[in-house]
Amino acid sequence: MRFLKSKSLLFLLIGSLIAPSLSANESIENVLSNNRLEIFDLSRKKADEDSSILEKDWINQVIYKLTKEYGEEYDTLKSTISISQPIFKSGGIYKAINYAKASKKYAHLDITLQKKEMIKDALSFLFQIKKQNIKIEKQNLLIKNAVIDVERKKEQVLNGLIDTSYLDNAILDANTKKNTLLDLNYEKLTLINNFSNLSNAAHDSINLPTLSIIDKNNFLRKNLNVLKITADIEKKYQFKGMSISKYLPTLNVTYDYYNHHDQDGLSSTSTDSASTYGFNITIPLDTKVFNDIESSKLDYLKAKVELQNIIIEEQNFLKLKLAKLNMYDAKISLAKDDFNLYTSLLEDLSISFEAGLNARADVDIMKNSKKIKSLDIKIFDIDKQIELLDIYARIN
Repeated sequence: MRFLKSKSLLFLLIGSLIAPSLSANESIENVLSNNRLEIFDLSRKKADEDSSILEKDWINQVIYKLTKEYGEEYDTLKSTISISQPIFKSGGIYKAINYAKASKKYAHLDITLQKKEMIKDALSFLFQIKKQNIKIEKQNLLIKNAVIDVERKKEQVLNGLIDTSYLDNAILDANTKKNTLLDLNYEKLTLINNFSNLSNAAHDSINLPTLSIIDKNNFLRKNLNVLKITADIEKKYQFKGMSISKYLPTLNVTYDYYNHHDQDGLSSTSTDSASTYGFNITIPLDTKVFNDIESSKLDYLKAKVELQNIIIEEQNFLKLKLAKLNMYDAKISLAKDDFNLYTSLLEDLSISFEAGLNARADVDIMKNSKKIKSLDIKIFDIDKQIELLDIYARIN
């Protein structure tokens, strides 16, 4: 198809997830709880059974009928077996089998999409927990700097160098940072709780995957939304054929067997039983034939148009993700520049402190600020992985 012939390179997805508690052969989906996985497995099996039902739907039932009739002179017991089986439905049988296969493929893709979305949610919680740990570490460093600032301003107030309003502001700033730390710890507990709703594993026992780059061709070729709507088009195309065949001639083979029973319930003599077989052709005449056919045709055409919309949406989705990843790369670059600047300043301050020109507090604040910048880089890296998870959830 034309949409598979794009040129630009974008993102690849996913490394494998190997938790210490999992064997190397187990896949990333094992991040989900056994109950969640079982539901998806049962859904897949149900889709298989539903497909089998559809595939055999053109086969008619064998009807067995036992009749007891009461009369004035005697009662009769009669059994009949009737078969009327289409062997030619103007292409309808072939279309019905293909429709069943297309329905199965569509259902499997839909289940895979749901599973991938849930795996993405579970991994996203893990990445956010990791990010939260770094934010807590960063907040502790900010509190250390705030406490140092309070002590320094307290000393300056006592020496009459500044008024107490500066000290009040420093104390308020330190308390605000301490309250933020409490919020961060609670948010971490919330994330752990959300993860536990999806997984049996301990959140700190799983090694997170590393997401990297895939080309746009593969993104569209393996895109679950594109594959799903493509399967839906095939399903509607086969259903359109079935709708047409319903109003075309059908050739049926027929068989009827009649048997009268004696009063003791056993089969009577052969003269009381008979069988017939033959063929018949049926041609249904229905006033809504054209409406039915046109409706299924419009459904098929609508799905084909929807495919083009899905392709555009997925291309724009990828474009937006690329822009966001570029933004995080720019933030990482700025944070690295700041980190290098703080490294240089820390070296200068350390030399000045050794020479007795600066206070120890200045060195400690700069050391903490340097660590904060290194943590910012880690946070942006995690943000990039969370963005790439959204792509992972769309890839088959």
